Amino acid sequence: MRRRASLVLLALAVFFGALAPVLRWYAFPRLVKIPPSQYQEMVLEAKPATLLRYDTMEAEQVDKVTIVQTLKGNVEESEKIERDAGRDVVVWDALSYVQGPDGSMVSQIPERYIFDAHTQAPVHATGESVDGDAVRREGIEFKWPFLTEKRDYEYFDAQTRTSAPIHYKGTRDFRGLEVYYFEQTIPWTKVPYPKKMPLPGIDATTLEKQTGTTRWYTTKRMFWIEPLTGAPVNGEEIHTEELRGGSLLGGRDRVTVFSGHVKIREDYLDHTVDLVASNRTTMLLLVSYLPWAFATLALLLLALSLWLESRSRRPADRPPPRPDREPVSA
Repeated sequence: MRRRASLVLLALAVFFGALAPVLRWYAFPRLVKIPPSQYQEMVLEAKPATLLRYDTMEAEQVDKVTIVQTLKGNVEESEKIERDAGRDVVVWDALSYVQGPDGSMVSQIPERYIFDAHTQAPVHATGESVDGDAVRREGIEFKWPFLTEKRDYEYFDAQTRTSAPIHYKGTRDFRGLEVYYFEQTIPWTKVPYPKKMPLPGIDATTLEKQTGTTRWYTTKRMFWIEPLTGAPVNGEEIHTEELRGGSLLGGRDRVTVFSGHVKIREDYLDHTVDLVASNRTTMLLLVSYLPWAFATLALLLLALSLWLESRSRRPADRPPPRPDREPVSA
């Protein structure tokens, strides 16, 4: 019985010992992915801010500018692309809607972001765009990879339609979560006008050609990333836009279109931190807790198996030797 039990325990030890690395290095990269139907809304604010009044073409200080960002998974499009790409693909239809203190629209920029559901690397397919213009993204946008590393990444900037390094600046604590802090600075760059702007009677797509007035932009972008999930728990931008030269400014060299320190609104920040903390626990099960538990269990089972085997090999207790019989006399 002992030998049979030791063999069973040895088989279980081998099973759990093999399962630990398989779960971490094989199952984890294949099981963990971004769902194609994800929907997310985020509200950011710049308080106070400088904003251009297009009726007077004068910049003025305002109490608040609000930016509403939405990400909506397009399941139908992702399934179409998956058939050609041969891998799990996510398609996000994003919209950045900027409104002034009175709720009026300042600008809105739609995007279609197509990426690998497991690695978050961009997938180049028809429909990849920013504000209706076809683009070819390099690097990440919106979402860092699972198991984010302490290194620089290429990050796509929607205003310039180009990618540039976003630099790892250290590990920090953010509301009880250990996060990686990243920064990216985009220097002053000439950028296209948004196609939808509060300019009645003026076609924004031909505004620069008609007036000679150009639009320029610079920003300092900051992200606090939870490394297991690759999810931003906080994001901020110190953002400035200007119009320069041309007939639209009435002889002036430049005028500020928007300037402000953009931050996530507090209620959305609380919700994001709670959501990321919950997803982090699920990730820890697959990447740490279960593999280590299975490895530890395998060692315990192996030790118990060896102990039972050693017990089964001990010589059986023998009865004490009987004294020699005395010779029987006739």
